[in-house]
Amino acid sequence: MRSLPYVTAAAAAFVLLAAVPAASAASEDPGFTITDPRVTESSGLAASRAHPGVYWTHNDQDEPRVFAVDSRTGKTVATITLRGVGTPRDMEAISVGPDGKVYVGDIGDNLNGSWDHVWIYTFPEPKTLKDMTVNATQYTVTYADGARNAEAMMVHPKTGRVYIASKNEDGGGLYEGPAALTRSGTNTFRRVGEVPWVTDGAFSPDGKELVLRSYFSARGYEWKNGRLGADHRVKAPIQGQAESVTYTTDGTALMFGTEGEQSEVERVPLDKDEASGGTSPSGKDGASGGGGEGADDDQNSFTYAVIGLAAATALVLGLKRLLRRG
Repeated sequence: MRSLPYVTAAAAAFVLLAAVPAASAASEDPGFTITDPRVTESSGLAASRAHPGVYWTHNDQDEPRVFAVDSRTGKTVATITLRGVGTPRDMEAISVGPDGKVYVGDIGDNLNGSWDHVWIYTFPEPKTLKDMTVNATQYTVTYADGARNAEAMMVHPKTGRVYIASKNEDGGGLYEGPAALTRSGTNTFRRVGEVPWVTDGAFSPDGKELVLRSYFSARGYEWKNGRLGADHRVKAPIQGQAESVTYTTDGTALMFGTEGEQSEVERVPLDKDEASGGTSPSGKDGASGGGGEGADDDQNSFTYAVIGLAAATALVLGLKRLLRRG
């Protein structure tokens, strides 16, 4: 993903100032900024299981490499180059599985169906963090109902099964991979649910909740027997180039990442119900797997704010013209 569509940087900044409470800046852990100048398109985010406080990320179009970033400093503490895989086309997601491996989803397709297959790469999470080249495994992936674009790939923390959420303006699908990926042949992912526009997703550490984020908001879904359950709104920051999400390893907060140079990762603590995989207290969001995000209040608020900003800008420009004529 290159940039936030249809939204200017000024509009995003306006909404950020208007919509985020001042108290959020004083939270216990406000997150971090990725300082590595090589990371210009951070497209995925995953909490390390082996190294507390470290998060894995990567650029979307890059060499076959990933970066381990220390959340306490925002600095890269290891660059891992993958050996044994082809040239990535559009790496969009990253996740850590219960098998101790890091999964990288080379699943983007900005032409929405131009590639008849995509790839997933895996490598064991290193015990020591330092720059290194590791042997990686490459898996070929297709979709049972045809090629499509996707930016979200999630590995279930208990079963190890891989899921992909496709990205579409009219709503995408949740795709389930085989019980175990195979290196020989093709791994066919089958549609098992309907989801809104999605840029990333993550399972809770206990595997009972799936969170999917978009540019403007996020939703949580109860995860029951490998399928989407009741959904509810999840607090999410308004970010200029909203791109990624992951749980902290203790499941008490979500980390929301952005794309671009000096990209920000913001921590959003979960309330007790969300952290335990429960639904929202109001229980009004329903149990539809689709989530209905197109009508979500957060997105509506964003739309109204952008319209308001445009109107205010037009008014200011008009007054300036009148003053010049005077």
